[in-house]
Amino acid sequence: MKCIIVDDELAAIKILENHLRKIPKIEIKYSFSDPMDALEYLRSHEIDLIFLDINMPQINGFDFMDLLKGKSNVILTTAYSEFAIEGYKYDVVDYLCKPIGLSELLKAIQKVEERGGTSLDKVQDFILVKGDHKGKFIKVAIAEILYIQAAGNYVFIYTLNEQRIITLLTLKELEGKLPAELFIRTHKTYIVSVYHIELIEGGELILRYLIAR
Repeated sequence: MKCIIVDDELAAIKILENHLRKIPKIEIKYSFSDPMDALEYLRSHEIDLIFLDINMPQINGFDFMDLLKGKSNVILTTAYSEFAIEGYKYDVVDYLCKPIGLSELLKAIQKVEERGGTSLDKVQDFILVKGDHKGKFIKVAIAEILYIQAAGNYVFIYTLNEQRIITLLTLKELEGKLPAELFIRTHKTYIVSVYHIELIEGGELILRYLIAR
C-alpha cells in the first residue's frame, strides 16, 4: 500500500514514519512538510493512502481534500479533536489525534484494507502447518491466531481457545503463509495478529486476551 505523509511538523512526520516502517505492506513514498508540494506530486503519482495534518500554513487539510477530489484514501492526523465531525464529512477513513500510537495506526490501516476488500472474512481462512512429527499436518484458522512465538527448534502458535500448537515450520515460513496485511513481525521471535491488538504501550503489546512482552 503506497502512502504519503503531509504535515508541517517534522517531529510528527518522524514519529509517523517510525510507526509505519513496522507495518508490512505499507510503503512510504514521500513525506511532505509543504502541502503544495504534496498536491504537485499527486498530479502525476497514484497513491493509496494519505496521512494528512489539518492545521498547516498556506492550505489546511480540508482545503487540501477539496483539491484532491477523493482521489485517495485519507487518514487525518491532528492535535485538535474538535475537527473530527467536519473531517468525516469528507469520508475520511479515520481521524487520529496526536500523539499517535502504533495500535491506533494499525486499526486505521485495517479500515483502509476493509474498504479495499481485504479483511478477515475475505482472505483464505486457514493455513496448514507441519506438526511436530513426520506426516502430521494441522489446520489452523487464521482468525483464531493470537500470536506466534519461536523458541529454540520449535515454533508455537497460540490461539483464542487457548491452544498451543507446535510446528516444525520456521517463523519465516509461517510468515510467508499468513496474509501480510493481518499479521506483523514485532520481534525476531514473534508474529502478532493485527486484528487482536488492543494497545501498545511502554514496551508492552497488549492483545485483547493477554499481554505480550
